[in-house]
Amino acid sequence: MTAPHHVSGVHSVIGVDAGTASLREADHLVHRLTEGLQLPEGTIACTHLIRTAERRGTTLSFALPDAAAARAAWQRLTEHADPDPGLGAVLGDLTHGSAESARMAAPGAAEHARRSGGRAVLYPGADRLTGTVVLAELLATSAIERVVVVGAPFADGPDPETSVLTRDHVRPEWRDGVLTLALVPAVGGTLAPFEVPNPTPCCADHG
Repeated sequence: MTAPHHVSGVHSVIGVDAGTASLREADHLVHRLTEGLQLPEGTIACTHLIRTAERRGTTLSFALPDAAAARAAWQRLTEHADPDPGLGAVLGDLTHGSAESARMAAPGAAEHARRSGGRAVLYPGADRLTGTVVLAELLATSAIERVVVVGAPFADGPDPETSVLTRDHVRPEWRDGVLTLALVPAVGGTLAPFEVPNPTPCCADHG
């Protein structure tokens, strides 16, 4: 099922690696940097898994609404006295901080720019997806453009009036240029996000 909502085009993407190991740690870092760097509305922040011989962990990417916003965020980032000396960042040909960390952050930033991958933590409308919402509302009020139901194919997609039990934890992913949310059947004919909060919803204080 696909929504008519269109996500703003990605003009500039900043990649960040601070050595986070788990998705939960990465989610917390997304919120901390979003607040600390005063990122504007319309920013989409994603996590990207690293699985190499050198490192197993998670990097971040921040797609800003336009090039001017990206430059402003980059300036704040490079002037920000982050306590972690291992943090590295990349924006196009620009790098900041640890050269190794900036190198590790680059693939995630490129992946996000192509919209070929990335698990979205921050995106337009994410703050509205709490409690139980109707599927049609989820698609109409957030940047999520498509849903797929794992293990329960529908010829015409799930009923738009189906209730979605968000568990206050909704993490869509970029798939082939479309921000897509994987759902699974839940109790009473409802649906729920495929990703389960582990062990509890992250950053409840961020709304």
